Amino acid sequence: MAVIDFHNHVYPPEYIEALRVGPSAYKITIDADGNPVLHSPGDYNIAVPAHRFIDVRKSALGKAGVDKQIITLTCPGTVIETPQRSVELSRMVNDCFARIQREHADHFVALGTLPLNDPEASVEELERVLLELKLKGVMVFSNVNGVALSDQRFWPLYQKAHDLEAVFFVHPTYPVGVEAMLNYMLMPLVGFVMDTTLAAASLVFAGVPERFPNMTWVLGHLGGTIPFIAERLDRGYEAFPQCRQNIKRPPSAYLKEFYYDSVNFDVKALQLAIDFAGADHILAGSDFPHLIGSMEKMLSSIRQLKITPEEREGILGGNAARLLRL
Repeated sequence: MAVIDFHNHVYPPEYIEALRVGPSAYKITIDADGNPVLHSPGDYNIAVPAHRFIDVRKSALGKAGVDKQIITLTCPGTVIETPQRSVELSRMVNDCFARIQREHADHFVALGTLPLNDPEASVEELERVLLELKLKGVMVFSNVNGVALSDQRFWPLYQKAHDLEAVFFVHPTYPVGVEAMLNYMLMPLVGFVMDTTLAAASLVFAGVPERFPNMTWVLGHLGGTIPFIAERLDRGYEAFPQCRQNIKRPPSAYLKEFYYDSVNFDVKALQLAIDFAGADHILAGSDFPHLIGSMEKMLSSIRQLKITPEEREGILGGNAARLLRL
């Protein structure tokens, strides 16, 4: 069984250059090693060679023992730009990803990005990404400049995703209230986890999975805290009428149908997620090559799990292959 890393990130060099030339909401600097540094609200990312150069990345995969990666952009993506610029940059990134997927199919497949601050354009780009570029789904962010993914402005997008049976991967981005998270890298360490949790709960209570059941949702970083707090969400469903207004089942019933990547390298946390959603809904993920990511820790944590060989093979690659029809 091939090892497939579902959660990792690529910065196409053309995209970085477009940000540098502008206009862009990012600030670009260069670090002491010559790497571009992309500064955004409350966060920064160092675009190391493995972010940018496919030959470097292939070498890293070989050393780690990973066969294939599902590549994506990273937060905050294009949504912090003006809507028009977001459309332009999203199309650029998706074209770059399509080329990587076409030229390096043995090692990489891709999920597209959408200009979510232009919901109508996002519907068009989703169709282009899936039908023309043949990417395997899209990555969306946990909020769109403070607007919840559950907001009805995105429902035409979800209708198209439902019609196309699309995979949507929810990756966190800077949350509302980021001003309280500027020290100690609290925004990515804590804010990301909380925003993924909030996005998933809001989607379910708003009735998005109920209304658009042919979509498949994947949550980054083991779903934030969803496996841990799902019981509390179910108690809300029992206690509060507004929590039953849009859904016919307890929240956990929908959330167990979501997929969860393994970017939490605590074996006990992984086991909790398996106990909640089942081993067949867990996808290996590394967050490579971010400073906080590790293919080695991804593999080590999964191999320490007390599960069957068949379940381990599924998490390491079989589940992703089935989900994305690889």
